[in-house]
Amino acid sequence: MPGQVDDAVLRPALGVKESVESDQVLRWDGERLYVEQDVYHNGQLVHRRYKRTVTPAVADALARLIAPEPGG
Repeated sequence: MPGQVDDAVLRPALGVKESVESDQVLRWDGERLYVEQDVYHNGQLVHRRYKRTVTPAVADALARLIAPEPGG
């Protein structure tokens, strides 16, 4: 079920409120780890299934949770 990822962010220079919704599922395309998000400006959909890459620090933390180092 999709959920709102973060609260509306005011972009004062543009007069735009941005909000993002995601199913919060991590995906791997063989090259990068990402989540798909729908991006809205003032409630209007502007990007459907936008691929936001997971940061290296988050990817490393997930890798340690999934496959901890031997003896650790």
